[in-house]
Amino acid sequence: MKTMARLPVWFLTAFVPASAVTAFTTNDNGAVSRRESFSKTASLFGGVVAGSSALVGAPAPSAAVVTDETPKVTTRMGGLLEKYQDSRGWTILAPSGWNKFDGEVGAYDIKWQDLVDPTDNIKLSSTPVKSTTTSVDILGPVEDVGANLASKRNAKLIAALERQTDGILFYTFDFALDDGTHQLLQLCVNKGKIWSLDANTKEKKFSKRKEMYYDILGSFMPKLS
Repeated sequence: MKTMARLPVWFLTAFVPASAVTAFTTNDNGAVSRRESFSKTASLFGGVVAGSSALVGAPAPSAAVVTDETPKVTTRMGGLLEKYQDSRGWTILAPSGWNKFDGEVGAYDIKWQDLVDPTDNIKLSSTPVKSTTTSVDILGPVEDVGANLASKRNAKLIAALERQTDGILFYTFDFALDDGTHQLLQLCVNKGKIWSLDANTKEKKFSKRKEMYYDILGSFMPKLS
């Protein structure tokens, strides 16, 4: 049985209570896929920050403060995307015609999945954080977070990007996984939650999905505006 890679040591020592480490062990049915582990990592980030009384030993936020605003993506790519506004107060451009699934406990809040190939999917999840946690930079510099996520999961980090849109800082990671899939992962903090949005496909199809996936991530806003 293959066990999942643990979180980086600095994260475990700074944030993770002993009870939280079990979130990254395998279940009775075998190991969780590496693709799923990225989503679980993001969820654990939120849960750990929420459960910590202090951030002693945490990595310092990036010295470079993002001040330039990047507009939210609004293009619908000729009908490939359609606006979705959730009753919980967030919006996104979602793939037109894909199946939509609501809430699987411990996995996602909402998911869109291609009708033909389930490997092509978009998942959004959220986890409460401390009220004093207002930005994703609490996790550290974007490059360090991306490198740690990649190295512990035998994935190649293609890009680690940060942007500010409507006053919210977003971290975006581009990963090539060793199971032949490709994933974009985006993290942000707003409204007392850390939000994780991931877009997945087979590696051989990523070049065709890339523009649409980046537009989807760029369109997400965890508040109504």
